[in-house]
Amino acid sequence: MARARTMSTTEITQSGDESAFAELFERHRRELQVHCYRMLGSFEDSEDLVQETFLRAWRSRQKFEGRSTFRAWLYRIATNACLDALQRKPRRLLPSQLGPPANPPLPVLPPADLPWLQPYPDHLLEGIAPPDDEPEAVIVARETIEIAFLSAIQLLPPRQRAALILRDVLGWSAKETASLLDTSVAAANSALQRARATLNQHLPARRTEWARSADPSKDERVVLERFMDALQRADSAALTALLRKDARATMPPTPSWHDGRNAIAWAVEQSAAPGSPQYVGRWKLMPFGVNLQPATAAYLQRPGESEYRAFALDALRVEDGQVAEITAFIQPGADSGEFHLDFGWDMFAAFGLPPTL
Repeated sequence: MARARTMSTTEITQSGDESAFAELFERHRRELQVHCYRMLGSFEDSEDLVQETFLRAWRSRQKFEGRSTFRAWLYRIATNACLDALQRKPRRLLPSQLGPPANPPLPVLPPADLPWLQPYPDHLLEGIAPPDDEPEAVIVARETIEIAFLSAIQLLPPRQRAALILRDVLGWSAKETASLLDTSVAAANSALQRARATLNQHLPARRTEWARSADPSKDERVVLERFMDALQRADSAALTALLRKDARATMPPTPSWHDGRNAIAWAVEQSAAPGSPQYVGRWKLMPFGVNLQPATAAYLQRPGESEYRAFALDALRVEDGQVAEITAFIQPGADSGEFHLDFGWDMFAAFGLPPTL
């Protein structure tokens, strides 16, 4: 480790010392994973792609001559790895992008094995800061990690997506972006403008201009506490008071989603009412941050069971003190009381959450 501190970055990459190179790479692993997550909308894929970035960087280490920063060089490799992956992978979705909302009197549809957008745990965003030699670097801007932004950029073609992230999130110049995309500055600028236009059509109000901000505000935390209390007490009236009239709730991996305060409140009331055909049981919730949004880990105690089992991560978008959107990422298999690894990933385990309470 001492060697990695005393040798220059160029010397380390040229030396062939894999342990020193790996130590240098590790300083950037978390931010590179966030970059890959933005590009692909998948926590699982971001883990794979950051490892692919390391392997590509190690294989091409002789090409690094110090003309750019090591960080910028890694971002080039990571972006190209993501663009290659996007040639093979379909875009990530939310249920509201598939079709009309559900009819509240009817039960939600069963889970569908589709490429759903995945959440990202806040604890992996902690400690990411600009490198000492690049204090102007943008690492984590809150609005560009929120679910609304992630779902919107999935609508962009891969190269437009890359241009937008490089320019508007990472703060790269038009020339640097064009060089990475192997195109002209004019073409890179055109891709950026088209990407911005698409996002303006799909982002919620006040999410079209992104400003750096900190953790969820005090007001958002209060809303989250009230949301948790309402669900745990099965108080549909209290929940209704928290929701905006035009609130939306999605529940991947089920394609069903609810549009409007009344539809959401009705669905919650039916699921919490013993004797209802849609009754699921009792809830126990604990705060857990995802995508820098107020969120909770939801555990369900089904009728006849003593344990509360992992069910979903509920991320809230709060506007003016009310819940504008709920994205409930359901643990694969949780809807049936069983978890099937062949259907999906163990989200709670991946995020370090216990399977039961």
